[in-house]
Amino acid sequence: MLDIKFIRENPDAVRHACQTKGFPDVTDAILTLDARVRELKTITQTKTAEKNKISREIATATDKAQLIAQSKQIGDEIAADAAELADKESQLTDLMHRVPQIPDADAPVGPDEDANVEIRRVGTPRDFDFTPRAHWDLLDMNGWWMPEKIAQLSGARVYALMGAAAELDLAIQTYVIQKLIARGFCFVQCPSITKPQTIFNAGHFMGADMSIMNDDVFMLTDTDRCLAGTSEIVLNSLHSGTVLDEKDLPLKYAGWSACFRKEAGAAGRDTRGLMRVHQFNKVEQYVYCTPDQMNDMHEQLLQNLCDIMADLEFPYRVLANSTGDMGFNKVKMNDVEAWVPSEGKYRELGSCSSIGQFQARRTNTRYRAADGSLQYCATLNNTGIALPRALIPVLENHQNPDGSINIPRALQPLMGGRTKIGGKH
Repeated sequence: MLDIKFIRENPDAVRHACQTKGFPDVTDAILTLDARVRELKTITQTKTAEKNKISREIATATDKAQLIAQSKQIGDEIAADAAELADKESQLTDLMHRVPQIPDADAPVGPDEDANVEIRRVGTPRDFDFTPRAHWDLLDMNGWWMPEKIAQLSGARVYALMGAAAELDLAIQTYVIQKLIARGFCFVQCPSITKPQTIFNAGHFMGADMSIMNDDVFMLTDTDRCLAGTSEIVLNSLHSGTVLDEKDLPLKYAGWSACFRKEAGAAGRDTRGLMRVHQFNKVEQYVYCTPDQMNDMHEQLLQNLCDIMADLEFPYRVLANSTGDMGFNKVKMNDVEAWVPSEGKYRELGSCSSIGQFQARRTNTRYRAADGSLQYCATLNNTGIALPRALIPVLENHQNPDGSINIPRALQPLMGGRTKIGGKH
């Protein structure tokens, strides 16, 4: 969320953010409520002081009844003012949680993904001398999954990998974790079970009513807990309510977890294969830093993912996401997309996001600056790798006519030295 002082002093910037990100503009309503809340606080404080003064006078007064009556009347007024104050503060809190983060001035302005701007392409799509198979056909012919049986057991959009494909999936995760550790990240095995407040504190949803999450989040019935869709959720609250030391920043985490998403908004999309499933595994890069460090950290996180794409040896491209596509809580966002031969297009494998102090205000995560002041941290996140989605371009770009898969060189040590898996026998 934004600082109320910032909203007071920069209403036009807030209005512009609402407009360019496609969210309702509640700026004027916030300013009106904020003015009334401050007025009521002043009134309440003044009347409380007056009531206390009268109370002190009662002990020595000759006409106690009149003072008692005055005290009671003021007390009733204070109670009414306090009730209105509580109501107005509740309304203000909800509206404050509906204001999106201010996008970076260099972000492309547009309503959706069609306004995203390609920054660069790396690698050239392979010129196959045979018709490349889709990843689900490669999984079928090699006996690397049982989609019909798993659908019977677990329902739609659920998968189970088998044999060498499962080994390759794990090798990719292991490789990325080791790479990030070597680059100074602290590896964290994050829980998938969390509390709704923790998800809410990540700032992906608008308003103060947490029931808005129900379409996207698996709630655990008859408990106060739910399943997280990314380890970012837990990592974002890892230092909630604490004060870090500026000299210790940036803090860099590589969080691994099983992730769970309802994908309710994706009905009818990517129903076949591994692109969009309810449960998956992901390595997430997450950083706490000072606002001045944020741009450098963004480039580091983005480069980490690009290096991983290069290590997996397939073409990819980097996009600058538009204001309408970057989401509610982001200052800046870059998607990294991999080439998928069966579709003849690039598909998103990760998103690098600068959040600014938006999340830290919700979690009250601060640092003590060199001048002794307390400041809110800036936070960033980016995918390290998400599986099984990343398995799609690996299988499809490295396939052979017989259905076998060439293993990228970087993964071969984690695959027992094998250079190829699968194929007709």
